[in-house]
Amino acid sequence: MRLLPALLALAAARPLASAESHWCYEIQAKASNYTCLGPSQWGEDCQKNRQSPINIVTTKAQVDPDLGHFSFSGYDKKQKWKVQNNGHSVMVLLEGEASITGGGLSGQYRATQLHLHWSEVLDGGSEHTIDGGRFAMEMHIVHEKAKGTSRNEKEAQDAKDEIAVLAFLVEVGSEKNDGFQPLVEALSYVPRPKMNTTMKESISLFDLLPKKEKLRHYYRYLGSLTTPGCQEMVVWTVFQEHIQLHRDQILTFSKKLYYDKEQTLRMTDNVRPLQDQGQRLVFKSQAPGQLLPLPLPALLVPMLTCLTAGFLR
Repeated sequence: MRLLPALLALAAARPLASAESHWCYEIQAKASNYTCLGPSQWGEDCQKNRQSPINIVTTKAQVDPDLGHFSFSGYDKKQKWKVQNNGHSVMVLLEGEASITGGGLSGQYRATQLHLHWSEVLDGGSEHTIDGGRFAMEMHIVHEKAKGTSRNEKEAQDAKDEIAVLAFLVEVGSEKNDGFQPLVEALSYVPRPKMNTTMKESISLFDLLPKKEKLRHYYRYLGSLTTPGCQEMVVWTVFQEHIQLHRDQILTFSKKLYYDKEQTLRMTDNVRPLQDQGQRLVFKSQAPGQLLPLPLPALLVPMLTCLTAGFLR
């Protein structure tokens, strides 16, 4: 589906358009005396009924046995990635260097870019919420379905999953996250829209993520892009394991980046309001044998001890 690269390119280019007729976040709308279009005025598909983000109610998420492990290709490749201030976020250009399969997806998806959402309020920067709770940040790794990899012809014609986004919630940790530091340091070189730089140090995508074994547990639903035109073609994966960044690393995003070339409005609160889930179902991956509060040997030893004592009586 060759329409998709054009859509993604358009979404990346839009933040560079004039503010008068352009979409913006609520913080920008207020600062501009509403001369740009805040979330309630977003057009195109943004007022439809399968939109993102949503609040995920964990007790209502249904186990789907088809939601297995992901296979990550190229996620371990270290590279000095290109970084861009696109006027609404900071974006890392991935250019198809990495891809994913598995995880209940219908084919192979190639990574095109990653970006983040954040706030100076450390429990107000994520787009998705979990049981009503918001996090400091949210990172989206955006993937486009590779041509000809759908499992059947019907799926190939169905645009509901043309984009796969891996979403990671970010919380405050006690230590600096060294894997994230090259991106944090790059922010100083892209304060204004249209500015680009290259990371000074090579990192891999895995350097940004929780440990691989922690990526087995996630939520899944069908939704949309969270920026205009909000096309409803996204299969969302929201991981249960969180990324931890030091408070100073999180706040650097709000301190170093600006929405405007004059550097009058700091880039923060770039978060779309929650959307109605409607009749959509949220699914979750099945923990192998369900997660145990203690390691299995720790549970078995007392049991075996009791059984042995019983036999010796």
